Amino acid sequence: MDRDTLLFFSGHEGALTTYEALEAVLFSAFPAVSKRVQKTQITFSHRRVFACVSFARVKRRAELPAGFLTLTLGLPGLLDSPRVAVKTEPFPGRWTHHMVLGGPAELDEELLSWIKAAYAFADSK
Repeated sequence: MDRDTLLFFSGHEGALTTYEALEAVLFSAFPAVSKRVQKTQITFSHRRVFACVSFARVKRRAELPAGFLTLTLGLPGLLDSPRVAVKTEPFPGRWTHHMVLGGPAELDEELLSWIKAAYAFADSK
């Protein structure tokens, strides 16, 4: 784990295990992906950004699991799933979806299919 990523998780160490599992999935599925650690989020891109992780509180504090991580994906259509905490359409035909991850077990096939769709959508722009 690089220094910038460890600094990003300072004070949020409980989310590090989930992040490590997510990063491993992303780099395994998309070997050409690049990662950029910023002050408030970590972005993953190929030609364009397709996924971000942050500590954005997209649910009420009481509804957030300990050590949560927020995954944000940009997709061409609306996901209708209880796993999506917040969804917005910032531009016509581009939906932003925020999902709260509470642990590595939530990185299942359904989530991976959404990540793959976000990658393809970003790559098509």
